[in-house]
Amino acid sequence: MSMFNLLAQRRFGPFFGVQFLGALNDNLFKNTMVIMIAFRAATEAESGMLINLAAGLFILPFFLFSAVAGQISDKFEKSRIMRIIKTAEIGIMGIGAVGFYTGHTALLFITLFLMGTHSAFFGPAKYSILPQHLRENELTTGNALVEMGTFLAILIGTLAGGLLAGKQNLVAISGSILGVAMAGYLISTKIPLAPAMAPGLKLNWNPFSETMALTRIIRARQAVFNSILGISWFWFFGATLLAQLPNFTKHMLHGNESVVTLFLAVFSVSVGIGSVVCAKLSRGDIELGLVPLGALGMTLFLADLSFISYPPASEALLGVRALFNGAHAHAAWRAMIDLGMVGAFGSLFIVPLYALIQSRSDEGERSRVIAANNIFNAVFMVASALITMVLFKIGFNTVEILLFTAILNLVVCAYIFMLIPEFVMRFAVWILASTIYRLRYAGRDSVPRNGPAVIVCNHVSFIDWFIITAACRRPVHFVMDNSMFRNPLLGWLFRLSRAIPIAPAKEDAAVKERAFELISKELRDDNLVCIFPEGKITYDGAMNPFRPGVERILARDAVPVIPMAIDGLWGSFFSRKGGKAMASLPKPSRRSVSVAIGDAMPASSKAEEMEVKVRRLLGQAASEGDSRSASPAAATTTGA
Repeated sequence: MSMFNLLAQRRFGPFFGVQFLGALNDNLFKNTMVIMIAFRAATEAESGMLINLAAGLFILPFFLFSAVAGQISDKFEKSRIMRIIKTAEIGIMGIGAVGFYTGHTALLFITLFLMGTHSAFFGPAKYSILPQHLRENELTTGNALVEMGTFLAILIGTLAGGLLAGKQNLVAISGSILGVAMAGYLISTKIPLAPAMAPGLKLNWNPFSETMALTRIIRARQAVFNSILGISWFWFFGATLLAQLPNFTKHMLHGNESVVTLFLAVFSVSVGIGSVVCAKLSRGDIELGLVPLGALGMTLFLADLSFISYPPASEALLGVRALFNGAHAHAAWRAMIDLGMVGAFGSLFIVPLYALIQSRSDEGERSRVIAANNIFNAVFMVASALITMVLFKIGFNTVEILLFTAILNLVVCAYIFMLIPEFVMRFAVWILASTIYRLRYAGRDSVPRNGPAVIVCNHVSFIDWFIITAACRRPVHFVMDNSMFRNPLLGWLFRLSRAIPIAPAKEDAAVKERAFELISKELRDDNLVCIFPEGKITYDGAMNPFRPGVERILARDAVPVIPMAIDGLWGSFFSRKGGKAMASLPKPSRRSVSVAIGDAMPASSKAEEMEVKVRRLLGQAASEGDSRSASPAAATTTGA
């Protein structure tokens, strides 16, 4: 099914329309105001200070009101909340219309603050309603469409705002923002019901104590917390870039308002294209492996702006045609490509992170988790405005600020990925699945979304753990032979992913006992642990008998057992077929690998029962692989 089919369905289409028009109105109002400020100011520093003041004022309500907004969205039915918010938008834009029409600057800044308040209340309902109306395998697509719609709204708002600001048509500006607000309310009446997930929640109106409570909620789930940090950093990065575009265009490229509009349009379209590409590359999964790729692209292309040879100042600011066809053409084209690529890679970074916090948050806390995300976003975006103002004060120019942001992006993202290696692991798995292997899964829903479990699987090759990581939508902690940790690279990777070393008692009894302690700790922390009960990689392709060590684990922590079987890796570069694994160069072809996952077994299961189940699943995986290979549409592969 095409990702765009969701737009035609009532469970998504009206919501999409409401959020699209809200983003459109935000940007129509804000960009008109910002462009007027930038081109009326006398100096680069003056316009930079005013623009960043406006950006900070819009973001401040997210910090002040998100804690209350998250509680309200968890406690009450969400479609009603959206209708109330859209009604308020009409009144807010009425104030803005008067401000534009009368030229009263104070009213415009008041409207900006109130629109930030409107968005602070809309955000928790906006993102927490998606998991109620969409299936899990639609979450990435839904978030991609939301991001695409948001930046398409930015594009339209930018184009319209630039046009109206350039013509100083105050009547048209006032009428437009009021008309969009009214249309948003009408569409909001079509959003299906989304029942309250925590109707008994007692509201805490103190934003400070509730913010502390929200922080405790998200800190309880490390992946969610670090994803929120990643999203917040993205908005620091994006806010810095977008706030500097008017200055960048005027003072570095010597372009006029129409060039600013073009660059914002290119950035917005690129984000939309990147969102579609992200949904396609994710193939229905929440593909965290795209996040590091997005971070790297954002850094490289933003940094490239500082290496462009910018032309000397011209007597007058240039329009689009003069800029792209004259002596400034090389710098203009390169800057436009860089901005477009930053937008596209930004989508690869942000879309999976939103999907992750939606899928891994408890239903009764999801709106508050989104609210916590918005608070952190607000803190980071206000910090962006403040830090940029300081950098201007100490003598940085616009390009130097952008280079500083690119370098900081690399440092911050590296820190986040070190905190949660799942991103890097998923990136490696995504590369593997997109190049060397064609992975097939059956029964993935048998892996619980939350809570502890022990995965038992046959052991075919040195990359079984990679394949299992790809098959599970949650992080998995693997129990691995202690000898593998002696390899400097693999040892570092395994320690980073919190793999658990184990050794036979006759080899190192202390390591073995320590392994059982660590396994128990991970299970008590509600994590998944994978053990290969055969105790070794097969030498002949046949499954070895399961050893009883797994029973000791379950006797201590009575958790469900998830049986799993891998077929298709025997004979691969990483298997022991023909002797030592990885001893010769791999063959350049894609191999089909099938993973079958069975229903959970009770903790009282014996090793022999698990072995029987895994053997059955192995036969199932092999037959599915054979049927696909026999199909004319499937390629028969025998490579790496």
